[in-house]
Amino acid sequence: MRGMEGAFAIVLFVVVGVAGVAAVWALVTSGSSYDQIGSGGFEERPASPAERETEIRQMLQARNARREARGEAPLDVEAELRALDAPAADPGLREEVRELVVARNARRVARGEAPLDVEAEVERQLRELG
Repeated sequence: MRGMEGAFAIVLFVVVGVAGVAAVWALVTSGSSYDQIGSGGFEERPASPAERETEIRQMLQARNARREARGEAPLDVEAELRALDAPAADPGLREEVRELVVARNARRVARGEAPLDVEAEVERQLRELG
């Protein structure tokens, strides 16, 4: 029985020693692996606006092809593209921007300057925000 305990101790120390050496080797050779975590290694570079529009146009055309195959009327691809690019401002934001434009117009009139078109200015500012 004494020989079995001695052999077990030897095997245990050998396994722990080999595992320790393997851990140190893995740590040394991993180098920049941990620096790359979270950097999006599978993510491609951001598409340019032209590439993005081309891809969206292709998806819309494929959707229209499926609609036509089901016997439905196709959608206007250009109108869909414009709708996607249009800023979707919620009514609260639109009202806040309108209040700011009205206040700015009041200050312009007080200085003797011509007032701005409120609706056009609201749309311009919402486009800049979007």
